[in-house]
Amino acid sequence: MPAETIIENEFVTLLYHPESKIIHHSFHKPTFGKTFRSALMQGLKTLKQHHARKWLSDDRENSALGSENTDWSQTIWAPQARAAGWNCWAIVLPRELIGQMNMRQFIELNLEKGVSVCVFPDPAQALAWLEQQS
Repeated sequence: MPAETIIENEFVTLLYHPESKIIHHSFHKPTFGKTFRSALMQGLKTLKQHHARKWLSDDRENSALGSENTDWSQTIWAPQARAAGWNCWAIVLPRELIGQMNMRQFIELNLEKGVSVCVFPDPAQALAWLEQQS
């Protein structure tokens, strides 16, 4: 069964893989503010709607988030996602070093909260890993 497209625009593609119940975002360029938050909140809505637990973040084309988005993602979005059942996260890190450093902060914070996290060089490997997680 093919993935369902939830959002498709110049900044982000958000997919839902129904067979494996995976939420999958790909940022196409650095994404901030309302666009960033809207994509993650739509993903959260989809996660809740389908009782999904897995998320693939393809952030190769994204960059480091500003402090406002960093704080929002860790104090608003992530706790809601974990409460909804999110517990498995595959990540393709940003190409830029500053973005990688930013993502590593998110990885450590979510590992501490019980989310299984694994980093991959490409989205196909990340998706394959998520599909194997129970």
